[in-house]
Amino acid sequence: MTRTHKLVNLAGVTLPLAGLVFAIVLLWERMVGPKELAILLVGYALTGIGITVGYHRLFTHRSFQTFAPVRYTFAVLGQMAVEGDVVAWVSDHRKHHQFSDAEGDPHSPHAGFGDGILEALRGLWHAHTGWIFSSAGRADHARYAKDLLDDRGLRVIARLFAPMVLVSLLLPALVGWLWIGGWYGFFAGLIWGGAVRILLLHHVTWSINSICHFFGRRQFRSQDESRNVWWLSLISFGESWHNNHHAFPTSAYHGLRRLQVATDPGAWVIWLLERVGLAWKVTRIPKAKQAAKAIA
Repeated sequence: MTRTHKLVNLAGVTLPLAGLVFAIVLLWERMVGPKELAILLVGYALTGIGITVGYHRLFTHRSFQTFAPVRYTFAVLGQMAVEGDVVAWVSDHRKHHQFSDAEGDPHSPHAGFGDGILEALRGLWHAHTGWIFSSAGRADHARYAKDLLDDRGLRVIARLFAPMVLVSLLLPALVGWLWIGGWYGFFAGLIWGGAVRILLLHHVTWSINSICHFFGRRQFRSQDESRNVWWLSLISFGESWHNNHHAFPTSAYHGLRRLQVATDPGAWVIWLLERVGLAWKVTRIPKAKQAAKAIA
């Protein structure tokens, strides 16, 4: 990994944290209002869905099919989450599944780490954030995402990652300017809908790599340490039903039981797209297949 790449990644990790500090300064002796929170939540939901439904379930695992404009919309929303361009993200995640929690996994908290508390902490740090600064284990795009590279629209979108990051910051700032008003509104939108939104979504996404491969419960047999962590389910858009996902990677629904589906917003979006004719060939796992892998 080049020095420039490492510096860009460092900025991506630290600048949202700096934004949180600025948010605290803005809030000093002032209550945060519903408009600031609305800008934060709408941006979080749109970009989070871009990651879980777009990057993950549609592009990585091809859990459903849809029209090209919908595909490209999900790719753009995913890139506005500032977790890397669509080709790079999908490549790394497909390699993660190929080598899950074994040597070659880009972000396992287990592979390459020994026993003991210090080693466990090193593994968790690597899985959560440290892997971003390492080229070891990162996937070859041509090998792991050839289908995406063959799509001219996705290639163009991937090349426009940096401008889309800027747009993801300017849009909430402009909303703040128009809705809250003045320069305070501009910076409130920039900080809450930009920096704080990115910070929260980054750490929730990275928690799937770290927490969900270390803590929680296993519902199905899988050849890794993936776990279900219920308390992360809503804010991760269903991604934390992670053992379910590793047992059945192509499933469009990560929540498989009734109460799990109720806390899988990614599944809700796919269900809605299917209902209105914008999604088809939605992969669902038959009960018999689930029972065959269930842990007694």
